[in-house]
Amino acid sequence: MVRQWEAHTTAEFVTQDVDATMRTMTDDPTVLHLPTGMGGVGLGGVRSFYTTWFVGHNPADLEIQSISRTVGEVTIVDEMLVSFTHDIEVPWILPGVPATGKHVIIPVIGIVGFEGTAISYEHIYWDQAAVLAQVDLLDSSLVSRLPIITAQHGLLDGSQPTNQLIQAR
Repeated sequence: MVRQWEAHTTAEFVTQDVDATMRTMTDDPTVLHLPTGMGGVGLGGVRSFYTTWFVGHNPADLEIQSISRTVGEVTIVDEMLVSFTHDIEVPWILPGVPATGKHVIIPVIGIVGFEGTAISYEHIYWDQAAVLAQVDLLDSSLVSRLPIITAQHGLLDGSQPTNQLIQAR
């Protein structure tokens, strides 16, 4: 499963090859990016999503850093830190939002299901409020009052204090 998932993500982000990406999946896959509702169902829907909105539609400086990986019997859960400069439209994460030039860094969780060695589904989660705040699409006064984390928040080094909203009271 791990080799197949790594082949899948390499095809998505490195070689940007939709056909190679699709070869890692079952005949009836599902992809869902829950914060934006982007994705596809079935071979045609997933291929259309990858071709139209995802593969090859990422900033050149997009980086994915692994934080942790849990491998179960039929699933992989990846915790990652995704960063990029919003210098092009990135439809899967900011649909319809023209480039802002802002830097974005967010934790992302991917839950990947398998049938045998083929990927049957991907459920991808991130904090969309944090993305919107980092590209200045949320009022800054809201960002300071709400539980919106707009940086890596110590995921890699433990340096960020927690409970800042409580402490501010």
